[in-house]
Amino acid sequence: MKLSVIIPVFNEKNTIREVVQRVRETDVGMEKEIVIVDDGSQDGTQDILKDMNFPDTQVLFQEKNQGKGAALHKGFSNARGDIILIQDADLEYDPADYPTLLKPILDGRADAVYGSRFLGGPHRVLFFWHYVGNKLLTTLSNMLTNLNLSDMETCYKVIKKDVLDRIMLKSKRFGFEPEITVKLAKMKAKIYEVPISYSGRDYSAGKKIGWKDGIAAICHIIRFKFFK
Repeated sequence: MKLSVIIPVFNEKNTIREVVQRVRETDVGMEKEIVIVDDGSQDGTQDILKDMNFPDTQVLFQEKNQGKGAALHKGFSNARGDIILIQDADLEYDPADYPTLLKPILDGRADAVYGSRFLGGPHRVLFFWHYVGNKLLTTLSNMLTNLNLSDMETCYKVIKKDVLDRIMLKSKRFGFEPEITVKLAKMKAKIYEVPISYSGRDYSAGKKIGWKDGIAAICHIIRFKFFK
């Protein structure tokens, strides 16, 4: 078995080195590769990535910013592992949670695992309205997919490669989260949730998701439920 960790990156010069170091140092009990996809960064991130010459790491570049979903599509197509794990580049999510995330798949119980920020793991206390917005999106998604997820929008999604290869993904931006959830539900994939830690950023630290992304997510949930 081999794990592919996909890291989409956009303007993360202050955190990308530490994220990659943490991922490389995390023991998952199997072979591991890292696939970094820079999505047109303009803050010096690309210069840092060009100096990363690790044997277990691929670094890919998008010519211009296209969105998280587009970066993930490129990462998936270049991954060589049996299991795909998505890792953000901003230090909000801790690679120390990898063994917990992988266990349901390695045990043969799951096709996909979501790391939930709301199942009791330690987390930084931040914005109430972000929490409410997440709950509303997750509830709408659950209503249309008949799932009972607690955190549909989580970054930490782990999916078997043979399952992911059967899904035609279209979203180029943050619509990836509702799209993959709807399509996993449609194919009746076995989905597990596990608790993870979470150290959320505020906007002064570079957080990028806002209310417009929430509205777009609602449209994506409806779109991918009733259309292809």
